[in-house]
Amino acid sequence: MSTEKDVVEMTWSSGSIDEARKVTRFLVQEGHVASAQIVPWVETISLLDGNLETEQETRVVMLTKESEVEAVKSVIEENTTYELPVITWTHIDGANKDSVEWVNQSVTEVSSKK
Repeated sequence: MSTEKDVVEMTWSSGSIDEARKVTRFLVQEGHVASAQIVPWVETISLLDGNLETEQETRVVMLTKESEVEAVKSVIEENTTYELPVITWTHIDGANKDSVEWVNQSVTEVSSKK
């Protein structure tokens, strides 16, 4: 049985809402993530090649299990328009038991997908 330590919150900034929807629907349908929240408009300010850039992006927050992090990263990297997608993840230090069980049931283990 998974504990909250096995649950991971992953975030990713997409270049468009359509890209975010396409990728996250696939990730949920394939059992890589339990859910994805899409925030359609965030403003990102960063240095790119020494230039100060301001971009509109779509923020994606996903719940999954630690065992799926590499698979989720691969799907995003293969399907994003960004040359360098920023993908981060954080282990959950606390969560209610029902949500942990739901993530565990929703996310299919890699070994059972083959």
